[in-house]
Amino acid sequence: MAPPATAPPAGEQERTALAKRAAVASLVGTAVEWYDYFIFGTASALVFGDLFFPNEDDPIIGTLSAFAVFGVGFFARPVGGVVFGHFGDKFGRKAALVTTLMMMGGSTFLIGLMPTTDHIGIWAPILLVLLRLVQGFGVGGEWGGASLVAVEYAPPDKRGAYGSFPQIGNAVGLVLSTAVFALVSMLPDDQLFSWGWRLPFLLSAVLIGVGLFIRFRLTETPTFQAAQDEMEEKSAQEKAEEKLPVTELFRRFRRPLLLAMGMRLGEAVFGYIILTIGLTFAENYTDIPRTHVLVASSVAAAAAIFTYYWFGQLSDRIGRRAVFVIGSVVGIVVTFPFFWILDADALVLTYVIYTVAYAIGVGAVYGVEPAFFAELFSTKVRYTGLSLSAQIPSVLIGLWPLASTALLAATDGDPWPIALITVVCLLIGLVCALLAPETNKIDMTRVGEETEETKEAG
Repeated sequence: MAPPATAPPAGEQERTALAKRAAVASLVGTAVEWYDYFIFGTASALVFGDLFFPNEDDPIIGTLSAFAVFGVGFFARPVGGVVFGHFGDKFGRKAALVTTLMMMGGSTFLIGLMPTTDHIGIWAPILLVLLRLVQGFGVGGEWGGASLVAVEYAPPDKRGAYGSFPQIGNAVGLVLSTAVFALVSMLPDDQLFSWGWRLPFLLSAVLIGVGLFIRFRLTETPTFQAAQDEMEEKSAQEKAEEKLPVTELFRRFRRPLLLAMGMRLGEAVFGYIILTIGLTFAENYTDIPRTHVLVASSVAAAAAIFTYYWFGQLSDRIGRRAVFVIGSVVGIVVTFPFFWILDADALVLTYVIYTVAYAIGVGAVYGVEPAFFAELFSTKVRYTGLSLSAQIPSVLIGLWPLASTALLAATDGDPWPIALITVVCLLIGLVCALLAPETNKIDMTRVGEETEETKEAG
C-alpha cells in the first residue's frame, strides 16, 4: 500500500542521517563565518589601529577608530537579515546560505591583501570600511539560515541538541581565529605589523572552500518543503495575497520578536566582554601578555564546544527558558569578577574566569538560542524572524566594543561602568526569557496556529 501523502519522503533512519548531515553542515559553515568575523575583531584590538588609523600621540585613539570600523559591519547586518531572510523564507534556505558564505569569505580574503594607510593613504580605511560592510551584510543572513537547517531537520525531541551545532561552529571559529592570532602575535612587532597579521585573513580561503563544499550538498529542510507544498495547493489569488515575510513577521509576531531581541542583547553584550573587550582592557591597562589572553579565549571556546551541545540537550529535557535563565544568572555573577581578575594580573585565574564566563555563562544562553528562537515563529517567517532577532540588536551591540573602549579611555582604565552596563543588559535578557513561552514541546509546523494569542498580543 502506498504511503499517505503526509509521510516523510525518507525512512526514519535516512531522516536521522540527513538531520546529522544538516547539523554538521551548519556547524562547518558557521565556523567559517565566525572565524572570519572574529579575526576582524581581534585584529581591531591588536593591529588595525596602528596600520589603518595611526596616531602617534595616543595609540588608544587608533584602537577606537578600528573598533568604529568593527561596529560599522553591525549596521549592515539587519539589512542582510531582511534580504536573506526574505529569500530564505520564500525560495529556500540553501541558496541564501551559500551566498552568505561567499560574501563573508571573499571580503575577508581581500582584507588580507589590502595595502595599509602608509601605502595608499585615506583609501586604506575607506576600503576597509567597504569590506566590513560586505562582511556584515553576509553575516546578517548567515546565523538564521544555519540555525534553521539544524533545527528544522532535527527530530522533535532533539531540536535543542541539534540546534546547538551552529553555536558550536561559533566556538570552533573562535578557537581557530584566536589560535591563529595567538601564533602570529608571537612574531616580533615589525613582522606582525608588516605581514604576520595578514595570514589569518588569507587562510580563510581554505576554510571557505570546505564550507562551500559542505553547503552545496545540503537539501531543503522537510519543514520548509512542507510549507512549499502547501503553497502549491493554494489558488493564484491566495498566492497573490501572501504578504512579504517581514510584513507578516511584524504583523503577527511582534511580541516574540521583541522578546528574542531582548534575550539576544544580554547574551551578545556579555559575550563581547570575552571576545574583544577583555583583550582591549588587558592589552592597554594590565600587565598580562596579549598571547595569554588570546590563549585563554581559545581554551574557553574549546570548552564551549562541549557545553553548547550539553546545554542544548538539557533544554530538550527541562525547557529552553530554564537553561537560558541559568546562563543569565551566571553571567550576572561573574561580570565584575572578570575585570577584577584581569586588573589584578592573576594569570591562572584569568584562564578560569574566561572558561566559566564563556563556556557556562555564554554557553547556556547562546546554546539554546537557535531552537528557542526558531520555535517562536512560523515556517513562513522563521528565517526572517531568527535573522532579525539576532541582527536588530546588533546595531547597538556593534557599537559596544567602541563604547567600552571609549569608557576605558575616559575613566583611565576603570572597568566599573562597562561591568554595570553588561549586568543591566543581562537582566534585560533574563526578564525577556521569563516572559517568553516555553517552546521545547511544540509542533513547529503549527506555530502560526498555536500562537493566535501571540498574534492578538502583538
